[in-house]
Amino acid sequence: MDCIKINNLSKSYNSVEGDKFALKNISFNIEPADLLVVSGPSGSGKSTLLNLVAGLDTPTSGTVEFGSKVVSNMSEAEREAFRLWNVGFIFQSYNLIPVLSALENIAFVLELQGVGKKDREMRAQSLLAEVGLAGYEARRPHELSGGQQQRIAIARAMVSKPKLILADEPTANLDTETAKSLMNLMRRFNEEHGITFIFSTHDALVISYAKRIIKLRDGLVQSDEIL
Repeated sequence: MDCIKINNLSKSYNSVEGDKFALKNISFNIEPADLLVVSGPSGSGKSTLLNLVAGLDTPTSGTVEFGSKVVSNMSEAEREAFRLWNVGFIFQSYNLIPVLSALENIAFVLELQGVGKKDREMRAQSLLAEVGLAGYEARRPHELSGGQQQRIAIARAMVSKPKLILADEPTANLDTETAKSLMNLMRRFNEEHGITFIFSTHDALVISYAKRIIKLRDGLVQSDEIL
């Protein structure tokens, strides 16, 4: 994977008190196969940063470069295609599709990529077993606990082996042993497949797996530590 370059990135929002900055002119590079934790208090800009890297939002100024591509300059259709082929997401709110089964939720991105039914179901089945939910193939999201839904979301993010996975508080609804098991799985994917991970988290367990920690406060980089 190419280096991700964050160049003088700012994001502001209109409020009754005037423009409010979520990020203020920050710059750093993310190297291929990094396992980066972005930490900081609520309101520090963590989620905004992930949304900008993914092209889910556009910056007020500055750019996000993914190799030779400037994500922030793409059209909406280009950003959608970019995300489909390059980015996996793990949301705190899961974002599973209610009418699809656990297996279908995991396989959905592969279907969008045009992978044949037999192949995508086999790959989804393998990931379902790896996250400890073999036998839950036919369950719908409403039939699963919060922790089980998060495990499905993690499997969905990894099934296509994207270049980048963005994870917003991925262990928030998991017990400690399950969280450790899934962090080990994500670290293995990081090391074996060269997938870059960016975690936004307060969880000390997730932080303990990091290769690098960037701390944000008030939209600014407070510290940047390579471990």
